[in-house]
Amino acid sequence: MIRKLRENSVWVILIWAFYACNPQNTEGSQSSGDAPLPYFGESDIELRRMDDGSSRADTVQYTIPKFSFTNQAGQSISHHDYEGKIFVAEFFFTECPGICPIMSSQMARLQEMVKKEKLETAVGFVSFSVKPDRDTPEVLKAYGDQLGADYSNWNFLTGKAEDIYDLAENGFMLSAFPSDTAEGGIFHTDKLSLIDRGMHIRGYYDGTSTKSVDQLFHDLKKLTNEK
Repeated sequence: MIRKLRENSVWVILIWAFYACNPQNTEGSQSSGDAPLPYFGESDIELRRMDDGSSRADTVQYTIPKFSFTNQAGQSISHHDYEGKIFVAEFFFTECPGICPIMSSQMARLQEMVKKEKLETAVGFVSFSVKPDRDTPEVLKAYGDQLGADYSNWNFLTGKAEDIYDLAENGFMLSAFPSDTAEGGIFHTDKLSLIDRGMHIRGYYDGTSTKSVDQLFHDLKKLTNEK
């Protein structure tokens, strides 16, 4: 018999700064030395009744929710396409005049680093458009082509705006919403998210910082060796 109890967990991140399309001097989460990467999000406690009548408490870590959107080739892409893989996610839009080009260029650099380590079959990339009405598959394809993206493990996704905003804010715990005061009309995060094979969030990194993205790559490699 399994009984779930809500754990009184403390959020690892207490305050997230909101970002318009302007670079900010912030750093994402980082690991130190050989310490395991942290888990982000609210966890559960699962009480399992053992055969001898005793109970055992297991921690169940937060996982990102299911998603399904359309990629640059007009294909349906969902969480199923990333199951069992490590992947890096960003929230961006193609007309973003500030941080998005930097973030996407860092994603392209990261993809090349993954290739050099021959990890491309184990690692994926996903870019969720936060201005999907403008970012059609054709527009996303042109944007990806300009970056030199390898689509074998990188998808640029579009869909219903409300679904993408919900995924960002309630799934990845990051900011993404329309704003008349934001440059480009969208307020959104500059964070890149590192997701493990079990769909757990294992790190946030400043997508405008080469140093932070280098740390992401280090942590990504650490996850490839995680059991």
